[in-house]
Amino acid sequence: MRHFRPAIALFTISLTTQARAEIDFVHQVVPILKEHCSECHAGEEAEGGFSMNTRDLFLDDETAEPGKAHESYFIDLIYDPDPDYQMPPDDKPRVPENQIAVLEKWVNEGMKWEAGFTFGTPTYEPPFKPRRPELPETTDGRDHPVDRIIDHYLSSENLEQPLLIDDSTFIRRVSLDLTGLLPEADRVRRFLSDDSPTKRETLIDELLADDVPYTEHWLTFWNDLLRNDYAGTGFITGGRTQISEWLYQSLKDNKPFDAMVRELIAPADTASSGFINGIEWRGTVSAGQTLPIQFSQSLSQSFLGINMKCASCHDSFLDRWTLDDAYGLAAIYSEEPIELHRCDKPTGEAAKAAWLFPEIGNIDAAAPKDKRLKQLANLMTHPENGRVPRTIVNRLWGQLMGRGIVHPLDAMQTEPWNEDLLDWLASDFQENGYDLKHALRRITTSAAYQGATAPHQNSEEGESYTFDGPRPKRLTAEQYVDAIWQITGNAPASYDAPVARGVVDPALVEKLSFESSWVWGPSAKPGPPPHGEKILLKKEFSPGKKKVRSAGLIAAADNAYVLYLNGRKIMDGSRWSELDAAPIANAIKPSNRLLIVAENRGPKPNAAGAFCALRIEYEDGTDEIIMTDETWKVSQTVPAGSRPNNWKLDDLSWADAVAVNIAQWKEATDKRIGQTLARASAGSDRLVRASLLKADDLMRALGRPNRDQIVTSRPSELTTLEAVNLATSDDLVTDLQAGAKKLAGNLSTDALIDEVYLSTLSRFPTEAEKSFATEALGETPDEATITDLLWAVTMTPEFLIVR
Repeated sequence: MRHFRPAIALFTISLTTQARAEIDFVHQVVPILKEHCSECHAGEEAEGGFSMNTRDLFLDDETAEPGKAHESYFIDLIYDPDPDYQMPPDDKPRVPENQIAVLEKWVNEGMKWEAGFTFGTPTYEPPFKPRRPELPETTDGRDHPVDRIIDHYLSSENLEQPLLIDDSTFIRRVSLDLTGLLPEADRVRRFLSDDSPTKRETLIDELLADDVPYTEHWLTFWNDLLRNDYAGTGFITGGRTQISEWLYQSLKDNKPFDAMVRELIAPADTASSGFINGIEWRGTVSAGQTLPIQFSQSLSQSFLGINMKCASCHDSFLDRWTLDDAYGLAAIYSEEPIELHRCDKPTGEAAKAAWLFPEIGNIDAAAPKDKRLKQLANLMTHPENGRVPRTIVNRLWGQLMGRGIVHPLDAMQTEPWNEDLLDWLASDFQENGYDLKHALRRITTSAAYQGATAPHQNSEEGESYTFDGPRPKRLTAEQYVDAIWQITGNAPASYDAPVARGVVDPALVEKLSFESSWVWGPSAKPGPPPHGEKILLKKEFSPGKKKVRSAGLIAAADNAYVLYLNGRKIMDGSRWSELDAAPIANAIKPSNRLLIVAENRGPKPNAAGAFCALRIEYEDGTDEIIMTDETWKVSQTVPAGSRPNNWKLDDLSWADAVAVNIAQWKEATDKRIGQTLARASAGSDRLVRASLLKADDLMRALGRPNRDQIVTSRPSELTTLEAVNLATSDDLVTDLQAGAKKLAGNLSTDALIDEVYLSTLSRFPTEAEKSFATEALGETPDEATITDLLWAVTMTPEFLIVR
């Protein structure tokens, strides 16, 4: 990175470093302040003029300095030995040292305060039923409903309307927000040269209509919200099931949100049941980790914006929810009577199935579980339930604008900064059939969305927050990885999500419903093969000059396998009863080599076999199936390492594969071959997206969460650890080198620089940028210098942040 490293070094040094807060305000700080301070400084009491009811009041008169415990007056008073000044007063017990340490750490971490929490009596109770406020008069000809409400708000706050962003900023922002992808360079050129006054609305409609990119971007949001993933705690032991296929198809079909909620709460089959069934942890668990309590917490957080975790242990410190409320929801799900536990200790009281908002109805506690769940689903989507629509439109606003109308997103008891805006969007959402795309279009077509980003404000703005434009947003882990793969063309050939990316034709499923054909090496003839034996299977094939439209691959093995195509690992597996699948159209070349390293595991000799089927569809409408059979070659020597391009295959001894016929294998796999292979073929020419993959080290480093818990907002700051991972990732460098190879020799230096800037930043380079890059690249850029340029641009804040 010789030409661009100085710039990157400066960028890395300038990154905002934010330590992860460790202090739990609710469970660590609140009890200390209640015990030692609330008698004199909370509720109606404000001795000495000091009230700690809210964060803003706590900070009044410089009583505390967030980030500086040593300069905070209230800490000084706790330490003060003088009885005339010390706090608490000398007739009260002193604050123990360990508690003082907690308070100091809390202050040094910024005095994070749970939104909406007050030591006083809460004065705000959000409305439950829908409310459609009357729209204010139009200002400056801006008649969009969102703008009419916000313009009225800005006027009342004596704030100016944010300036509209330019076309380059808009196309990048809206493309990343709606599809998670950078706009291609040619699309940027067309958009920038388009003089139509409606081109922004047209672009929004095009992006929302592009079902697969839209679905695969928003899959990240919903996977976080619904605690869904492709690997992790519970999957290996069978204590957790995916909802991936149901969720993907629901988004692709733009299923109404109320229908999604009903199918998640009262699932008709196993496709969507994983959400309410939670994670069955191994061993003994606390009362707060049981499946009924998980149900109560997940339902409340995802759909109602309520943090029920506190109330699952004790009456909440944060809001009005109680232990009875948490267990009432849990009892709706539970098959058996459940006893209330307070702080993990049984109370002797039995929970009764109940709904949180009885003004629109309640649950028949005597009904069987399936009927109780249906009753709950109907209450959650009741026409008079305004809480659920408010919660989801607030989440969508937060995704697009960088901050919710209610903040944080899971604190819906908190007063919104503009109640009319939240209520109008929620009622509009309901009146338009709970249409998620409609809500997204309603927001993105507004001038408020298209305004310049506001100066970044502290996350602890609290009651002082005022809206003055969207907040800058960092690229999510998935957006960043997708962007790199877009730029470089180096996306993987397979993915982990069990989804069909294109339309699966039932006739194709029937056509591909053939019998499996399993093979092994020579040891299978006398059988059974020895335990621990590894073999290498090989098949070479050539489409010649025929153009490939789509291609899908399925495989399984007893006991384990790794499959490579043209030296590239496609997939692996260790469950003979399951078919792994991958789209591979982008990996097919004029001449190809399939390699399978198969292993027979177990403590003694046992049956072993490998099955693979590849279906290639050509542009001329023909197709072919390549399947494991006796025409495959097998070697009983497997080269060391995991890079087939380094293996000396010609030096190995090869024999014909041996057919193996085990009824148990066929019974498990054959009934699924048609559907699985057809699904792998559908849409297989598209870029594989990061949202379809299990998290890797880079994605985890960039903030992709462990989805053992529901996550409704990801970190907004780039940490030092993440910056280091970006700067040192070998995989990232490999991807950028592949992109450089694609660009080298095809364009002049001038055109190459334009292409890089349009592809990454959705704009042409400035004169200074072009001059710098031209000098660094020279007249005939080589792959190394192009790699440097790509790395430098993708490390800049402009690339990493959606503005």
